[in-house]
Amino acid sequence: MLCNLNAPRTFKFFQNLLRSGFNMINTLLGTKKNMTSTYDSRSRRVGATVVEIAPNWVTQINPNSVQLGYGTKKSVKKPQIGHAKAAGLDQKIRWFREVEKNGEDLKPGTEIKLEQVFSIGDSVKVTGTSKGKGFQGGVRRWGFHGGPKTHGQSDRHRAPGSIGSGTTPGRVYKGKKMAGHMGNVKSSAKNLEVVSLDKEKNLLTIKGAVPGSTGGLVMVTKRGRIKGYTPPPEEKPEEEIEELPTPEATAPEGGEENAN
Repeated sequence: MLCNLNAPRTFKFFQNLLRSGFNMINTLLGTKKNMTSTYDSRSRRVGATVVEIAPNWVTQINPNSVQLGYGTKKSVKKPQIGHAKAAGLDQKIRWFREVEKNGEDLKPGTEIKLEQVFSIGDSVKVTGTSKGKGFQGGVRRWGFHGGPKTHGQSDRHRAPGSIGSGTTPGRVYKGKKMAGHMGNVKSSAKNLEVVSLDKEKNLLTIKGAVPGSTGGLVMVTKRGRIKGYTPPPEEKPEEEIEELPTPEATAPEGGEENAN
């Protein structure tokens, strides 16, 4: 019996294919628009986030990844303009990000649209930069409960408390939860459901909240399908309703004379 030395790598390859739905790429760049409310597949009213995913452009091919370009800006730096021209693009690309690829059919300058990667019922991961909160105390930053509220405790309500023992170890351990800068870091929200997709306006509605501020860059990655998802019925095109004839039009000519 032959032994396949690359079995773990092969398993990971097919696992990625299943997650991505056999697409060449499973991640696109977009911008967070606003939050709204909608209804999921079980007719439950849920909060949702609208993400605009305009066409992404392939700007560079690497051995294990693809560089995508997204968004335009009136003025960008000269290296960005030259990098886009090398891929055959005339647009002034604002953002460049590398994502994982699953095939070899992509070429620089290829346009990738929203509906080529995502569909209603997909499970996605959204990665962005969280909102900056500035310098915050331990209660807000880490959820500390604070000190006693009574028995003469006048200034201990939001105090952090002890930060270590005495002579041993004689220092504060690294990573100790204390007051400090909060937010403005890379964060991800996983296992979110795609509840609607608008091809004409390039809008993707995702159930729940996603990190980042309005207008911020986000990376949406397809991870598979929602377990037990039941797609809603397809909307039928509106049919023209024929006007029914009025009683006056159906009455025989002559009216009362014919009746006599």
